[in-house]
Amino acid sequence: MSDVVSTVLFEHPLNEKMRTWLRIEFLLQQLHANNQISSISSALIFFRTASDLLDVLERGEMRTELLKELERQQQKLLSWADLPGVDMSVVDGLRQELKQTATTLMAAPRIGQALREDRLIALVRQRLGIPGGCCSFDLPTLHIWLHQPQLQRDRDVQEWLNGLQPLNKALTSVLDLIRQAAPFRQHISLNGFFQDNAEGADLLRLRLSLDNQLYPQVSGHKTRYAIRFLPLDSEKGQVPARLTFELACC
Repeated sequence: MSDVVSTVLFEHPLNEKMRTWLRIEFLLQQLHANNQISSISSALIFFRTASDLLDVLERGEMRTELLKELERQQQKLLSWADLPGVDMSVVDGLRQELKQTATTLMAAPRIGQALREDRLIALVRQRLGIPGGCCSFDLPTLHIWLHQPQLQRDRDVQEWLNGLQPLNKALTSVLDLIRQAAPFRQHISLNGFFQDNAEGADLLRLRLSLDNQLYPQVSGHKTRYAIRFLPLDSEKGQVPARLTFELACC
């Protein structure tokens, strides 16, 4: 029996829109992973992540961009109707789901509004930039909140996360479809370098074996990209002359 080769997946955005979406996805995942606040440490992880998310959301019109992408994905699914062997019941189901997601997103309040208007979150955000600024004497409000029953804290956190659910659902749907848009194909880099045309893609996905302890450094945009593979150990690590890796250009 052959040994299973461990791999690591890297994703690189090819435009600003995708860069923002991946950052928001990352922050939403962190919020949900740290939604059980039982100490000052777990509280600061949650509130710092919430603050970062609000900062990212304030830089652009997230709802408009996601609605455009949901519509684009619906049209893309519709174009599959002419392809032989396509199960249209699956396609129609996906289109209906995207349509419902868009309707919910359009009807939702301003994204992140519940977080912005919450007094406790606002107080914590003001102190996060100060080293040690969330001590109990700086933030007695947070200190007393942490001494509320766990059930009450859980209820507050769930209310904050519920306000992000339309964003979370729309973003997850969009990114899932984009990631599934292209299969992984095997490629070979020469002396740690590879380049190709992006052909209007939004996202590069690279799968590397952990055996070589390498990571990709990607530069590029929607028409062309280049990948340089670098060793984790910059002093002793080596890059094979011919490196096989998997790449999906989505």
